[in-house]
Amino acid sequence: MTELNQKEQKVLAATTAIDTLINQKKIFSGMKIGLGTGSTALPAVKRLAERIADGTLEDIKAVVTSFQTENYCKDLGIPVYTLNDRAIDGELDLAIDGADEIDPKNNLIKGGGAAHLLEKIVEYNAKELVIVADESKAVPHMGTKFPLPVEIIGGARRSVEKKLNAMGATCVLREGVRKCGPVITDNGNQILDCTWQNPVDPAKMEEEITKIVGVVEVGFFTKLRPTAFIAHADGKVEIR
Repeated sequence: MTELNQKEQKVLAATTAIDTLINQKKIFSGMKIGLGTGSTALPAVKRLAERIADGTLEDIKAVVTSFQTENYCKDLGIPVYTLNDRAIDGELDLAIDGADEIDPKNNLIKGGGAAHLLEKIVEYNAKELVIVADESKAVPHMGTKFPLPVEIIGGARRSVEKKLNAMGATCVLREGVRKCGPVITDNGNQILDCTWQNPVDPAKMEEEITKIVGVVEVGFFTKLRPTAFIAHADGKVEIR
């Protein structure tokens, strides 16, 4: 049997998640749904649009987490709202997104696409979070491999960096690609990517880093217990 590559796993996880949630009646017409950002979230957005087009779903109201997802939804004909719109009223029924790392407790690192501030606003205001991922995202612990994104106010970069260093982190200012200088987020901020020599407690670090003056948001997501759909190379999808 030919093994699925990473891109195929992402599509499988996203498609399985949407179809399973519809079959379980956890996605149904009239819902307010948060839609994430990145290479695994977008296949989920596409599958959602397909199920709207085939008549399975109607009146889906989407709140997006980036310009990327907003543009994609508009191309696919999914109506886009904000949390402030009266039709949404600051609360979502469900959010669907990818992740950069998922540990055994379903703690997450997000922000590889520099969208974790809006992702956290959307997903922490959803009644339920669903994560779709390929098998490479499942890890035994956090902090040592995929860098933790910390969104910061640019004028506080050095002071924030020193405090993160004191917490054992090595920090690298994220540089733009095909652009001179640092990455600027959709919110006009900069990103410090942080790693540690030894694994860290993500819940503790989420609390401590957000206390630093000049930090806008951190890429640990630990205050939710999402349902994760993790696709594997053998074509199986683990649901946990």
